[in-house]
Amino acid sequence: MEGGCACGEVRYRLKSAPMWVNCCHCTWCQRETGSAFAVNALIEGDRVELLAGEPEAVLTPSNSGRGQTIMRCPKCHVAVWSHYSAGTKIAFIRTGTLDQPHDIKPDIHIFTTTKRPWVILPADVPAVPEYFDAKVMWPAESLARRAALFPQ
Repeated sequence: MEGGCACGEVRYRLKSAPMWVNCCHCTWCQRETGSAFAVNALIEGDRVELLAGEPEAVLTPSNSGRGQTIMRCPKCHVAVWSHYSAGTKIAFIRTGTLDQPHDIKPDIHIFTTTKRPWVILPADVPAVPEYFDAKVMWPAESLARRAALFPQ
């Protein structure tokens, strides 16, 4: 899968399918995206190949207090992915920046206690009030990929 910013300055390719896709309805994501939610595809940082441009890292506050680094196009300022507490080991790809964003659907809806009341969640996708335990929800293959990033 390939994607990029609005102006085309930053282009990237995902070298594999994402490990997991969150649709986050928290108020922080709503504020940062200017929308009702953010859809993020989690993938190993080294599986994001830059094809063009160099996104700039913008440190922003987060609900956890640890902040997040949003990788933005230096020209149009579109957020193409983020890094949270795992640093650059995991990239949270903003699925709206993919060339074919319809090819990815959420594996889970999170922080649904603050979702907009007019957003109707599908019955066939898990939804949780706040966050979740990845060890319980993620498929075995995704857990193995994550474990490879953080050896004990």
